[in-house]
Amino acid sequence: MEDRNLEELYQAIYKRKSIRKYEEEKLSENELKEITDFLKQIKELDPEIKFEAKIVNSEAVKSLLPIKSPHYLQFFSEPKGDYLLNAGFILQQLDLYLTANNLGSCWFGMAKPKKEIVAESDLEYVITLVFGRPAEASQRDSIEDFDRKPLAEIKKGNQHYDLLEAARLAPSATNGQPWYFITESERIHLYQLEPNFIKKFFYEKMNRIDMGIALAHLWLAAEEHDQKFEFTKLDKSPAPVENYNYLGTVKL
Repeated sequence: MEDRNLEELYQAIYKRKSIRKYEEEKLSENELKEITDFLKQIKELDPEIKFEAKIVNSEAVKSLLPIKSPHYLQFFSEPKGDYLLNAGFILQQLDLYLTANNLGSCWFGMAKPKKEIVAESDLEYVITLVFGRPAEASQRDSIEDFDRKPLAEIKKGNQHYDLLEAARLAPSATNGQPWYFITESERIHLYQLEPNFIKKFFYEKMNRIDMGIALAHLWLAAEEHDQKFEFTKLDKSPAPVENYNYLGTVKL
C-alpha cells in the first residue's frame, strides 16, 4: 500500500464515526471495484490466515436489529491462530478507507449471513461491516466528539503518546474499550479486559476483534511516525494487570 494511502487512513482515525443511517442509492460498480481492489492490497496481521470478504445486499443478511443499507460486507476466515485479531485488523483498514472516501460504515455484530451464503464458503463467518452513502454526517468535527476513556485510564508508562492516542480512538463493541497498554522504550504491551461470566458469553469474540481494530490504529500511527511495527507474543508475560489478560506485544 502506498504511503499516501496509509496517511489518508491514519488521518481518518481522527474523523471516523459509526454510521447507522444510509441512503438507498447503491454505490457505482467502479466504487465497489475500488473497495475490492483495496482489500487485495490490505495489510494482514497474519498473512498465513486465509480470509474472504463478500459484498452482499440486505437479502443475504439476517438480524433482529437491522441496519438498512444497500451494501454489507461479510467477512469469513480460516479459524486458526489469532484469526479474530486478524479480522479486526483487516476490516478496520477498510472502515477507515470508507471514511477517507466520504462513505459511511458500521461494525454489525448482530448480523448473520443466510445459510446459502455460509454454504458457499469453506471458511468460518466472523462479522459483517455495513457500508454505503451516509444519510447523516459522515465524519466527526473534532476529536472532542469521541466518547472514549482518557489515556490515563488505559495505559501505564509515558512513552508513545501519539501511537496510543490513535489506539484510544478505536471503535469497539458497545464502546466497551477492552484494552490496556503498558509502554516501554521500544515496546507496547497489549492487554484485553477479562469480562465477567455474563459479558464473556456475549462479548468474548467481539472483544478480540476490537483488539485487532486497536492494533490497526497502532500500526497506522507507527507508519505515520516512521516506526517499525511487529506484533508478537512474548514467552514470558509482562507485568500482570488486574482484570486484564496479556494479549501480545508491539515491537517498535
